[in-house]
Amino acid sequence: MPDQPEGTTTLPTPPPAALGGHRRYTDVFRVREFRAVFAAHALSLLGVIVSEIALSVLVYDLTGSPLMSALTFALGFLPYVVGGTLLAGVADRFPARRVLVVCDITQATCVGLMIASGDRITALLSLRCCLAVVSPVFQGTRMATLADILGDGDLFVLGRSLLRIVSQSALLVGFGLGGVLLIAVSPRQALLITVGTFCASAVLLRLGTRRRPARTTAGSALVGDSLRGARQVWAHRRMRSLLLLFWIPPMFAVVPEALAAPYADDLAAGSVGLGLLMCALPVGTIAGELWAGSRLRPATRERIALPLVALMLLPYLGYALHPGLVPSLLLLLLSGAGSAYTLGLDQWFVRSVPEELRGRAMTLLTAGLMTIQGVGMALAGVAAQFAGVAATVAGAGGLGAVCCALLVRQVRGTDGRDGADHHMTGR
Repeated sequence: MPDQPEGTTTLPTPPPAALGGHRRYTDVFRVREFRAVFAAHALSLLGVIVSEIALSVLVYDLTGSPLMSALTFALGFLPYVVGGTLLAGVADRFPARRVLVVCDITQATCVGLMIASGDRITALLSLRCCLAVVSPVFQGTRMATLADILGDGDLFVLGRSLLRIVSQSALLVGFGLGGVLLIAVSPRQALLITVGTFCASAVLLRLGTRRRPARTTAGSALVGDSLRGARQVWAHRRMRSLLLLFWIPPMFAVVPEALAAPYADDLAAGSVGLGLLMCALPVGTIAGELWAGSRLRPATRERIALPLVALMLLPYLGYALHPGLVPSLLLLLLSGAGSAYTLGLDQWFVRSVPEELRGRAMTLLTAGLMTIQGVGMALAGVAAQFAGVAATVAGAGGLGAVCCALLVRQVRGTDGRDGADHHMTGR
């Protein structure tokens, strides 16, 4: 399929960053290409959620093993690092629209092969790994494309925020809806829905976004180019500091979610209590992002980012008192609201990354974030075996706060090194 019909001219998108003034979420939706990206994101996310639930149930039906069923979820995290490091070069060396469409079609193909694989568990889990390898390339390319569509100013920050809000909202309703869906259809039939959502996302991106050239030319092998890009990002002190500030707080933040089931059991809160504990952190995150994105000006969001990240894990210390259900929910809501720090970080990161490196940097960010959350969940389970749930969450709050404070100090040390982010420390 050609990227553009012959004889047509690609008109440049007006630079949103140059429009000036305090931008709002509604301004982002006025950009036609963003509406297509937003709708495609929602469809892809729906497909991922349905496939995770359906595949987990299918594997459990075939094996009767809770371990194998849980492994299907773990495989959604671990291979991210492979795609995010070895294939990141794809995001810069090919036109972004082509990469996004091919990734969607590849994922739809993988799910289709799951349906056709019969009872072969190895094939199902291998295809699950393939999905997780492709996903960071897709997400990193989409993030870099947002900067092309919305500019690298406030509209980019609000666009990223909207995509995160959709992702957090999916955590609230997606798994519940997926469970209801499996009452009506079999797991394999549910996987057909996933194929449809990935294909619909591909169509939206193909028709709703315009063709842009690759950011860099293919000067070497893909893997070598990807690793070279990762080294360039990691060698730059400011980009490395910001990456760590994206990665480390979520590694500690996921601990209460990973241990929600045993904590609900300790509280004798039942399934309703478990559901509330699982929902509290995403609700706090959504509320914090919406408030910061709609009520605060860009300079204010940047000014409060570092104080927020230094404080966001401190509510977990309250678990040392073995709080009941309601206090625990309040602690999680408060901590989740601190995630609004990411709006400031988004602005600094996109300013720091050279355009020709943007796709690889965004892919590395996505892969690292998903991988380190998986590591955080695994470590939380190990620690809880020895220290108990409440002590593990409180320990994550204390150790995480110390790590965040050290990272804040490191990021402050890079302030102004590239002529950007003069609002970061308020100096």
